[in-house]
Amino acid sequence: MNKRLSLLKAVVLQFIIISFLVRVSFIIWSFSGIDFSFINIFRTFFTGLFFDFGAISFFIIFYLLHLIFLPNRWIGSFIDKSISYFFYFFTTLILTFSFFGEFTFWEEFKARYNFVAVDYLIYTNEVVDNINESYPIPFLSSIIIAIVITLFFILKKSNVFTNTFSSKISILQKVLLSIVFVVPLFYGFNIDNEDAEWSNNRYENEISKAGVYSFFAAFRNNQLDYNEFYQTQDIDLSFDILKQNLVTDKDSLISNNIYSIEREITNDSTEIYPNVIFICVESLSAQFLGHFGNEKNLTPNLDSLLQKSISFENFYATGTRTVRGMEAYTLSIPPSPGRSILKRENNKSLHNIGDVFTSKGYSKSFIYGGDGYFDNMNNFFGGNGFDIVDRGRGYLFGDSFTAKRTNIDDSEVTFENAWGVSDEDIYNKVIKEADRSYAENKPFFNFIMTTSNHRPYSYLENKIDIPSGTGRDGAVKYSDFAIGEFINQAKTKPWYKNTVFVIAADHCASSAGRQELNVAKYHIPALIFNLPNVESAKIDAQCSQIDLFPTLFGYLNWSYKSSFYGKDVNNFSKENNRAFIGNYRKLGLLKGDKLTVLSDQKKYSFYTWNKETNDLIQNNNSTDSLKEIISYYQTNDYLYQEYLRKLATVKSDN
Repeated sequence: MNKRLSLLKAVVLQFIIISFLVRVSFIIWSFSGIDFSFINIFRTFFTGLFFDFGAISFFIIFYLLHLIFLPNRWIGSFIDKSISYFFYFFTTLILTFSFFGEFTFWEEFKARYNFVAVDYLIYTNEVVDNINESYPIPFLSSIIIAIVITLFFILKKSNVFTNTFSSKISILQKVLLSIVFVVPLFYGFNIDNEDAEWSNNRYENEISKAGVYSFFAAFRNNQLDYNEFYQTQDIDLSFDILKQNLVTDKDSLISNNIYSIEREITNDSTEIYPNVIFICVESLSAQFLGHFGNEKNLTPNLDSLLQKSISFENFYATGTRTVRGMEAYTLSIPPSPGRSILKRENNKSLHNIGDVFTSKGYSKSFIYGGDGYFDNMNNFFGGNGFDIVDRGRGYLFGDSFTAKRTNIDDSEVTFENAWGVSDEDIYNKVIKEADRSYAENKPFFNFIMTTSNHRPYSYLENKIDIPSGTGRDGAVKYSDFAIGEFINQAKTKPWYKNTVFVIAADHCASSAGRQELNVAKYHIPALIFNLPNVESAKIDAQCSQIDLFPTLFGYLNWSYKSSFYGKDVNNFSKENNRAFIGNYRKLGLLKGDKLTVLSDQKKYSFYTWNKETNDLIQNNNSTDSLKEIISYYQTNDYLYQEYLRKLATVKSDN
């Protein structure tokens, strides 16, 4: 029996050894971030080994069935050899590729495969092109193939295949072998990927996981039901606490319904209606700007604009991906666990900032240098009343809405990479769209999403003093250069004097750290430039992306109806300064230096954030803090679910 199982055992051992080496590599890579001790190292490897066995158990199911059900007389036959060789090469190739992929994923996210990796599978064109432009794919592919062939010859020389094809197996042994199926069943029904998270150090938790296991866990759990996975309280209490924190002196609740937060925002001054151009800059952390202490002179244009603008000094991203930033800016809501609303099926006709612009007579456009099919952006913006300008390749909208779509033509492109046209090209398109809107004598709101500050960090040469494709610093400096050129070009236009420019990041460049939420990395820049009759000023209030447009509406003196969670930061009381930060599993509320975090499995944590060292120090439980954070996230989920229920009722009536 042992000889017949030679190949099976070899594949399992091969996986365990390579996974061990990958784990060692990640420990060395992240050594400065882990809490080194022999006990922690032992537990990391022991936990990792446990999850490695779970991961490989799923891969061997097919071959186990073959070993059990193949008649003995066919052992060593063409069928037996074909299936065995296919099993070996397919499994080894996939797992080796997966291990290589883990290094690139770790470089970007400092994590094992997760929800992001699953999301990227949907958009293979952009992701494959990005990988091809960022890494020497032919060279890496050659290495992978060489490794697979080398491993094959090692097994061949060790007589693994000879033993496998020359030994028979009895009925009793087949029955005993079938017990192995208990292993994947045990892992599938009893072991969650989060069970690997035994440490307070996020790096140690991630290294303890198995990448393949993490990937399939994320694939299976790409939706996280708030009520099932997170702390809850009486929903009436949550809405009561929420309203106490939302309603300001300028607000009046419209409905007596306890589950409604719709209110009338009133401003006494005369409303003004300038054009609004919002530039959402890809991956622009505050740490890149000289304004926030960077000494590399990467952002001279933004640094200059910040001195002439309403600048947000204490502004935080709600999440770690573009769709999270878009969700926060457009819907003005805290992040929801699991998949962003942008990527959910039922995400149309939601209350959003576009409704406010429409009520004031504005046209609205979403302008993107790539294909808006990516991350479901066109579906979301088109389904919520925006016209679309993108580098589309023929993908159609859903059948539930109609939106005007304008393509960025080849003649308008000077440079393009995997993610889309260069920032200069997209801004040239924005100028054209603004000229067109001005000619129509109608105020416009343009939401622009840039792409250049993204791996592979490529752009036209000789634009800045850092060569294209050499790293993030160059991409940041080019993005800043393009913004400077755009503002200079806009100043030559007749619509410039009556146009407000809002610039902010979609998220930070990297948010990973040793603790569950790396607070400092969520700090991003934001500014409002060219406001009529408003002097430059610094806003020190702690706030987040959901507050940007309510604050702008305040500067424009607009009165409007709102169900937003975001507020005009100029109406913040000191005790109500707060920012929402999170990732797809962790939901945070930051108030001053106090951070409360909700986690799946109904866990929660309380920290004091040391801003100087960026360390989180656990502190005593705070009942009020827990009630407050639950009120935000539970009600946000409740209102979305209520929207889905209304949507289902409408569909059933039709």
